[in-house]
Amino acid sequence: MTRTRLSFCLSALIVLSSGAAYAGDDVSKVNGSITVDAGQTRGDLDTVNGSIRIGDNASVDEAKTVNGSISVGNNSRANRLETVNGSIRAGTKLTASGGLETVNGGIFVDRGGRLGGDVSTVNGSIGLVATELNGGIDTVNGDVTVGVDSHVSGGIKYTKPNGISFRQQRDPVVIIGPNARVDGPLVFERPVKLYVHASAKTGAIRGATAVAFTGTTPPGQ
Repeated sequence: MTRTRLSFCLSALIVLSSGAAYAGDDVSKVNGSITVDAGQTRGDLDTVNGSIRIGDNASVDEAKTVNGSISVGNNSRANRLETVNGSIRAGTKLTASGGLETVNGGIFVDRGGRLGGDVSTVNGSIGLVATELNGGIDTVNGDVTVGVDSHVSGGIKYTKPNGISFRQQRDPVVIIGPNARVDGPLVFERPVKLYVHASAKTGAIRGATAVAFTGTTPPGQ
């Protein structure tokens, strides 16, 4: 994650030095939001201070911002979605060939998502609903929900927090929901509360003890 963040910061510096530019289908800004309307096709989307909004049935390559959130409508396509300070929220049937990454912010993918890379954050929650993730989940602080009918092929890893990133006082809650599946190992380098539905399947669990539950939600959640 460190190398990715460094590369992303260098890209942001290039944008700052060059100013706003529109080259073909690419959109690049320093200050301001970017909107891709429903049904439109664009290339790379880059901004430093601003959000990115991608409408229904739209298609983009990479979408990156530093200070801002990324929202994606239903039935849309992208390669990679990245932000530093902001959330990533996708509607139904997102197809993303690359990963989804934020540092300070949550990530949510609604039903029918198909993701080709890892989903990672440092400070923020992660939620998947009926989503196919051909990669892993990587986080430090924040809750994780692998929701109903979701499939994660690359496992889950909680990295041990350091003094800078450890902002959360309570232990994160990790929920593997009804009919969900996590093929890879679940590795916890910090305390968590892990709940696994009776109908779910997981790989090997290291660093936590799973509490089985039935029904739609774990007890007390």
